[in-house]
Amino acid sequence: MQQPFQFIAHALIVLTSMVAAAASSAAVMQETVQFMSGDSRTKLTGYVFAPSATGQYPAVVMLHGRAGSYSSLKRGQYNADALTLRHKLWGEFWAARGYVAIHVDSFGPRGFADGFAKHSYNSRPAEVSEQTVRPLDAYGALTYLRTRADVLPERVGVQGWSNGGMTVLATIGSRPPGLQNPSLATGFRAALAIYPGCRVQSAEPDYKPYAPLLLAVAENDDEVSPTVCRSLADAMRSRGAALEFYWYDGAHHSYDDPGKTKQSHEPNRIATQDTLRRAEAFFAQHLKP
Repeated sequence: MQQPFQFIAHALIVLTSMVAAAASSAAVMQETVQFMSGDSRTKLTGYVFAPSATGQYPAVVMLHGRAGSYSSLKRGQYNADALTLRHKLWGEFWAARGYVAIHVDSFGPRGFADGFAKHSYNSRPAEVSEQTVRPLDAYGALTYLRTRADVLPERVGVQGWSNGGMTVLATIGSRPPGLQNPSLATGFRAALAIYPGCRVQSAEPDYKPYAPLLLAVAENDDEVSPTVCRSLADAMRSRGAALEFYWYDGAHHSYDDPGKTKQSHEPNRIATQDTLRRAEAFFAQHLKP
């Protein structure tokens, strides 16, 4: 049996090589931008990861979880350099594969840049609601991306983790905040929700996403219930939703955090590699021309 330090080393090699291999043929550019939320009053900050080569690319809107955009190790620093390792990894991952990816900071512009503690869901302020507010941020980012010369305007997907994954579920529902008569032509073409909470949508008797959805959950999640998401997946399938659902045995919440703590646990390492692979194939199917 491999020792923990061997798992750590192998995980970090795999994660970095997956990004670096493609980056060698397409350098990644990063910029900080500002744009309006769909609420028409909040100016949001976004961090754009893009291929350096001239051209038009599909795009991805990335939505952070309850801890926010920035690393707790850089408390008080709120810029691109302070983004968490996970957010940087995924941004570079998409850019290296020919996407313009924008990470959206929903919390900082509203005065909560440090995010929220674990199990604080019921005490969080309404102005950061993932059901009514953050979907407007997602659509604000979509509107912004469609103004960029390097983006294919009708080929934009959305991805979220945890609370951001919950935002994704609300964003692509049949009655999403910020979009009337949602469709693949007017909204997002595909969505990834990684270890979200699913209780709100599970309580909706007719919930069905308007866009194809990849939903991934962790068996040993200590923040949200994977079984509720599995029940929701069954219900969505019964309603004819275009859904891919993946359950990762033994994995934890935030399993794709590339840090040593998470990646020393083998089920997290396996789940991370599989999610990266499946996410790449999923967006290639639905977003690539």
